[in-house]
Parts: sequence; C-alpha cells; structure tokens
Amino acid sequence: MRPVRAACLGTATALVTLLACAPVAGAASPHAGGKARTLTLLAELQQLTRFPVTPGTVSQGDRVVVRSVLKDQDGNVVGETNGTCTTTRGGDPAVVEEAEQCITTYTLPDGQLTVQGMYDDYISQGPFDNAITGGTGAYDKARGSVHSDTIATTPTLVRRFTIHLV
Repeated sequence: MRPVRAACLGTATALVTLLACAPVAGAASPHAGGKARTLTLLAELQQLTRFPVTPGTVSQGDRVVVRSVLKDQDGNVVGETNGTCTTTRGGDPAVVEEAEQCITTYTLPDGQLTVQGMYDDYISQGPFDNAITGGTGAYDKARGSVHSDTIATTPTLVRRFTIHLV
C-alpha cells in the first residue's frame, strides 16, 4: 500500500509544481492592448435613498442606495453608476464624520466596471479613492483605481471620476 500512496503523493506534487510554473492566461491587461489608460467622467446624482437603522440619526448599519448618470467631457451621456453603501462609522455629524463601505458598478458602452472602497467624508462631500475590483466586456479583469472629486453640490451633486486602468 505504501508504494501507491507514494505514487499519488508524487503525482500530486508534480501537478502542483506544473500548475504553479505555468503562465497565467490573460495576465496582461486587456485595456488598450495591455497599456494603462485614464478615463474622466462626470457623474450627476439622479437618485439617493437612505435606509436608516434609527430614523433621524446616522448609525452603523445604515444603507444608502445611489444612482448617477455618467457623462463624458462634452456632456454626452455615456452610462451610469449604481451602488450601495453601508455606514460603518456613525454618530453626531458635528463630532464624528460618517464612514461608509461602498460597492458600485459603472455601466459603460463597452462593459461594466466594479468598484469598492471606503467613503469617509459624506457630510462635506470630500474626495475619495476606490479600488477597481473587476469588470465585464472591454473591462474584463480590470484593475486600477477611481478618484472622485466633488465639483458641484447645487442644484444637484456632480462628481468627477478619474478612472485609472492598469
């Protein structure tokens, strides 16, 4: 019986070594022939709904659902964002800045980008950075980051998203 176990162990070791040394298919970025690129889009808030744990306060566990229209630099609508955020740090906004963990999908003509990260400055609408976690279509296996700056708060919230694909 011992020779069979040794043979199986040897086969398993060889298979693991073979797989570990094999090149990974699709490891190069599919974006622009494997080259990094940057997209700049403007997002106009269309809908924001808050689902509070305790009405009238900002509490850990509150949920926010948001949708924005995405426009290019010429003002043409090119897609939208849809996301949810969960409050991870709540309390009196005069004392504690709210923090949220957000997951957002950017729907664009050539596919979708998925993005995730923290948003720490809800009250003042400050800038934030999130990680690109993947995508579909032209953004399949996408990686990189999204930087957001608020460029207007009235009459509607407008953010500039700088998408860095690597």
